[in-house]
Amino acid sequence: MHVQSKMFHIITRTWNPVTGCKHDCIYCWARRLVELKLSKISPKYMACGFRPTFHPNELKIKFKPYAFIFVADMGDLFGDWVPNSWIQEILDYIENFPRTKFLFLTKNPVRYTEFDFPKNAWLGATIETDKDIGYTKISKAPLPSVRINAMIDLKYPQKFISIEPILNFTDNFHLLIKRIDPQIIYVGYDNYNNKLPEPRLAKTRNLIRQLREYGFVVYEKSIRRAWYE
Repeated sequence: MHVQSKMFHIITRTWNPVTGCKHDCIYCWARRLVELKLSKISPKYMACGFRPTFHPNELKIKFKPYAFIFVADMGDLFGDWVPNSWIQEILDYIENFPRTKFLFLTKNPVRYTEFDFPKNAWLGATIETDKDIGYTKISKAPLPSVRINAMIDLKYPQKFISIEPILNFTDNFHLLIKRIDPQIIYVGYDNYNNKLPEPRLAKTRNLIRQLREYGFVVYEKSIRRAWYE
C-alpha cells in the first residue's frame, strides 16, 4: 500500500521496502495498525506481521521527479537489527531517482555514519524529549541523549527532527535542537490517548517560539493541552 503520509504534510507518499521494528514504543501507531488491521487484510503483513522484514519487490517502484518520499514509515530502517545489506540496497536504488527527495526517520541515528547517502536524501530523527530518566518505560530505543548527540555530530546539510509525540523536556531542550541545526522540525502531541508524560501546552508553545526565533522552520501538528490539564 502506497499512500500520502499523514505524519508530515510535506511528504508526497510513503514507501516501505522494509517494515517492522523492535523498539517497542508504547505509543507506536504502526504496530497497532498492523496487529489490529493490516495483518488481517494485507498480504504484505499477513506473512510477517510487525517482524522486521525486507520486501525486495518494493525496489521495482518508480518515483516521480520532485516528489518527497517517506521511506519505511512502518518500521525503523536503521534499527540495530537491520542488516547493512538491506539499507545499502535501498540507497543504491534511490540513486536512480536523483530529482526525487527521500526522507529517512529513525530512533537510531548513530547508524547514519555507516553509509554514504545521495544528495537527495534527508536524514531525520525522532527526538521526543531530552530527558533520559524514565524513558526506558516508554521505549527500548536508544536514549534521547544518544540520539541528540548523534544528530549534533552528524555532518549533513539536510537534517530533519520530529518531536512527536512530545514528552516533557528540560529547559535546555531548545539549545540542544539548535546545536543539531535541522532544516525542518515537526512538533506534535500523542494522538492515541496513551497518557504519556507530556508537557503542558504553554511549555510546548514556548519551545516552538524559541525554535522559530532561531530561524528554524517549525511545523505544528496536534498541538493541544496535555491530557492532565
